[in-house]
Amino acid sequence: MELANRIALITGATRGIGAAVAKRFAREGAHVIAVGRNIKLLEELDDAIKEQGGAVTLVQLDLLETDKIEILAQSIVQRFGRLDILVGNAGILGELSPVAHTSSEDWDKVMAINVTANFHLIRCFDNVLKLSEAPRAMFVSSGVTKGVHAYWGPYAVSKSALEKMVETYAAENAKTSLRVNIIDPGAVRTKMRAKAFPGEDPISLPHPDEITEVFLRLASEKLKDNGKKFYASS
Repeated sequence: MELANRIALITGATRGIGAAVAKRFAREGAHVIAVGRNIKLLEELDDAIKEQGGAVTLVQLDLLETDKIEILAQSIVQRFGRLDILVGNAGILGELSPVAHTSSEDWDKVMAINVTANFHLIRCFDNVLKLSEAPRAMFVSSGVTKGVHAYWGPYAVSKSALEKMVETYAAENAKTSLRVNIIDPGAVRTKMRAKAFPGEDPISLPHPDEITEVFLRLASEKLKDNGKKFYASS
């Protein structure tokens, strides 16, 4: 198993891509720390992972409560002594509308989840990751950062900011053992995709379980790439 004895934290693990990656990592031998807001969905994930013989720790956490991210980091050090893999997957779409019509509340929430929460993950887990012999961090972005897309303002801005932040963090760690990268999952059969494209046939899109290979590749102890963007379809 490629991730045997590795400790992996995944945000947004209750559904969609996060849940699929959590199950795949557990099958590959990792102890998964699954972070999400919905305890019922976390428990369903727990059942699925344990049914396949995997190990998981559930963490009910709203990433808007950034002070609790630091508490989580301290708890992981106390229990596991390190973190090997960090997957910043949690994100929200917000409302698709003209920028001038976007409410300040919606703007702030999209930025808080898609950018600021990931900043706090980096800030709080940097030293914890560096306790690992082969630390890996990956953050989920979107194809919306390419080109200009009307009505996608908050989401597009937040993902563009996320990418620049992650690239900067990767550059700062070029001479360390920490490898930091970005993932564009492409069009995937998720609840967020259905909200953005309600007229689209979801069956025409790959299931989240079908795109986990790129996450596994970026979690490998053999990985050399740093500061790059990877695509689930490649």
